[in-house]
Amino acid sequence: MPAAAPFTDQATVAQLGAVGQHIRLRRKALRISATAAAEAAGMSRVTLHRIEGGEASVTMGAYLNVMTALGLVMNVMPQVDREAPLASEAADDEALPEHIRLADYPALARLAWHAPGMTELTPAEALSLYERNWRHLDRDGLSENERALLARLVKELGKGRLLV
Repeated sequence: MPAAAPFTDQATVAQLGAVGQHIRLRRKALRISATAAAEAAGMSRVTLHRIEGGEASVTMGAYLNVMTALGLVMNVMPQVDREAPLASEAADDEALPEHIRLADYPALARLAWHAPGMTELTPAEALSLYERNWRHLDRDGLSENERALLARLVKELGKGRLLV
């Protein structure tokens, strides 16, 4: 039986959910089954699904094991630094599209180098790609259009937080 989850505030719940979503998106992008990923990380498939769901009762070590198995790394940064790049950006009231064309967003397209032939992403995939590769992003070189997209992604999907 899983351990009881510790008390967690809303910000922590959101961060764990985002980490779990990143892990699941990476596993799906690599076309790795949950069973294979769990075995590679030395855990049960149930534990992997709990991690992908962002459960707080799963140990940090288990999260890191599955991230390592999927080729992900964790960046730990002060909270102030996370929000600073977009603090002056006002999110557009325009709704997010169902699919984001990489041709319309050059920086996002460069971040998607690992998926040749991919022309579109879902908004969740786009936000995940921005967050995972934030350190490689030329933030000063972003077009206004791409800044607006990123601000909308953070506002609507990231609940106002960029997890980098």
